[in-house]
Amino acid sequence: MEFDNQLQTCLFKDMFMKYLPIRIIAELKFNLLFFVGWTCFSLACTPSSNMDEATLVFKGGTIYTQDAENPIAGALAIKDSLILFVGLEEDVDAFIGPQTRIIDFSGKIMTPGWIEGHGHFMEMGYSQLNLDLSTAATYEEIVARVKEATANTIPGQWIIGHSWHQSKWETQPDETVNGLPLHNSLSISSPDHPVVLFHVSGHALLANAKAMEIAKIGPLNQEMNNHKKLAGGEIIRDKNGNPTGIFNENAMDLIIGHLPENSLERNIQAFNLAQKACHSKGITGFHDAGVSQETLNFYQKLHGEGQLKTRMYLMLAGNDKDLLEDWYHKGPLIDPMLTVRSIKLMADGALGTRGAWLLEEYSDQSGHFGHETMPMSEVYQTALKGIEHGFQIATHAIGDKANQEVLNQYQKAFETTGSKGNQHRFRIEHVQHLHPEDIPRFAQLGIIPSMQAIHLSSDRPWAIDRLGKKRILDGAYVWQALLATGTPLINGTDVPVEPLSPIENFYASVTRKTLKGEPESGYEPEQKMTREQALKSYTLSPAFGAFEEKIKGSIATGKLADLVILNQDIMKIKEDQILNTNVMMTIIGGEIVYQHEE
Repeated sequence: MEFDNQLQTCLFKDMFMKYLPIRIIAELKFNLLFFVGWTCFSLACTPSSNMDEATLVFKGGTIYTQDAENPIAGALAIKDSLILFVGLEEDVDAFIGPQTRIIDFSGKIMTPGWIEGHGHFMEMGYSQLNLDLSTAATYEEIVARVKEATANTIPGQWIIGHSWHQSKWETQPDETVNGLPLHNSLSISSPDHPVVLFHVSGHALLANAKAMEIAKIGPLNQEMNNHKKLAGGEIIRDKNGNPTGIFNENAMDLIIGHLPENSLERNIQAFNLAQKACHSKGITGFHDAGVSQETLNFYQKLHGEGQLKTRMYLMLAGNDKDLLEDWYHKGPLIDPMLTVRSIKLMADGALGTRGAWLLEEYSDQSGHFGHETMPMSEVYQTALKGIEHGFQIATHAIGDKANQEVLNQYQKAFETTGSKGNQHRFRIEHVQHLHPEDIPRFAQLGIIPSMQAIHLSSDRPWAIDRLGKKRILDGAYVWQALLATGTPLINGTDVPVEPLSPIENFYASVTRKTLKGEPESGYEPEQKMTREQALKSYTLSPAFGAFEEKIKGSIATGKLADLVILNQDIMKIKEDQILNTNVMMTIIGGEIVYQHEE
C-alpha cells in the first residue's frame, strides 16, 4: 500500500495511539502502515504537557451513546479528534483546564454522528445545480418548467432535470405506455435543446426528440441505432415502434453517453453543496455507492488540500472492469477520512419503473418480471475477487428474484473459497422486497442488509400496485423480520433519490408512515423499528458495515469525536413531533463543522 502525505505528517497519530486493534483487511499492509505512522508520531509529534486536559467539553444534556456498557451519559470531553471521557456530569470537571472550551447543551440531546449508509454524494450536489422536478404535480407542469429553463439557456445546450415520479402526479397524461409519459409535448415545447429528465429512482430517464436525435434513436423503421433489444434494459416504444422517450435501466447509457462532462469548477461547486448539506443534517460519515476513478481522484485532491470534512466510505463502480483490476492490484485504501474497500454491483432496477427483478410477474403489468441488469455469473466472479483481494461486495437488489440470486452467488463464493461470510461483511443494497424463505439467509450467511426506511414512506402507497397485497405483507420492507434474525441493518436515504434527512428516515423507521403521517397505524406496523433500533441503524450499524465500528458509530472513550446535537429528544417525544427536530450542531473529529443559527 502506498502512503500519501497525510501519513507522513501524522494524519493517523491519534488512531495509532489508541487503536492498535483497528480491523483492516490486509494485515501485512496494515503492519507496515502502522510502523511508518507510529514512527512519525514518536519522532515528529509532540504530545500536550497535560494529556488529560480536554480541548472541548459538553455538559448539561442527555447523551445517547450506542455503547451497550454505558448507554446514557450526561457529559463528554474531547481531546483534539478523540473522545477523552464519557460519563456523569460531575466527573467531567477533572478534564477541564484553562484552554478547555465548555459547551452547555441543556435541554438537548447528543448522539453519535449520523452515517449515511447508502447515498450518492456528488449526484446530491449536482441535483442542486440541475432542474428539480420533485414537486411537479403533473406532467404538464414538468413540460412548462423545462420550457422556462430553455429561455435562459443557449440553443443546443443540454437541459438536465431529475426526481419526477409518475405515480405521484395528481393526474396522468392523456397518453402513456406502461404508465409512463411520452416525449411528444416535451419535444414540441423544447425543440432546440436536448433534454434529459431522470426519474427519481435514477433507473429511468425521459429524453426529448432532440436528445434522441443526437443519440440516433428513432422509429424502428428508420436506419438508425435503434437497439431493439438491450441486455438489462429497454427503450420503451409505442405500438408502432416509435420511441416514447423513456429509457429504462441499461438503455439509459444510450443517452447519458452524450451528456457533456462536468468541469472542475462545477465539480467543486457540487461537492461543496453536498458537504454543506451533510453537515447541516448531522451527517458525519457517508457511504458513497458507486464511484469512478475520476471521482476518487477528485476526492483525494480535496483531501490533500484539507477540504474533505466528511468521512467517506467509497464503493467502486463495479461496471468498470479496468478500475476493479487496478484496485485488486493495489488493495484496499484505509484512511479515517477516505476509505476504499468496497465494490458496488447492480443486479436489477427500481420498483417504480418496473425494473426490479421479480420471481413473479408484476401485478400491474402482465408478463413483465423486471430486469436482470448484469449476469449473475459476474456477481459470483466479483465476489471471488473480493474475497481474494480484501474487498467487500455491495450489490444493488430490490426485487425478490434479484435478492435471491445475489444471496445464491455470495453463498457459492463463500463455499468455493471455504470462507465465512461474516469475515467479509458483504452487503445487499436496498433489500426492498424478499421472498420469505430468503429472510433468514442474511444472518445465516453473514450478509448485511442495507435498507432505506424512507423508501417505505415514499413508495409504499403505490408499491402495492406493483406487487399486490400478499407480496407486500410477506416480504416488502421487512425490517423487524430481518432484525429478529440477528443481522445488523444499515439505514440511509439513497440521496438524491430521497432528500438527505436522517430525521425523516428515523420517523419512517419507527412509524412506517408517509411524511404526511398516513396511515394512522403505519403500513404493516409489525415491521416498525424501535427507536433504539432506528438510531443504531444510522450510527453503529453503518460503522459496522464499513469495518469501522472500533473507531466510530458509538460514543465511547478513545473513539473519534463524531457527534450530533439535536434540539429535542427523539427517543422520547411523541411520534408527531419527530419531524420538527432540528440539528443544532455537528462535530467531526472534534471540530464543529455546523452550528444552527437560532
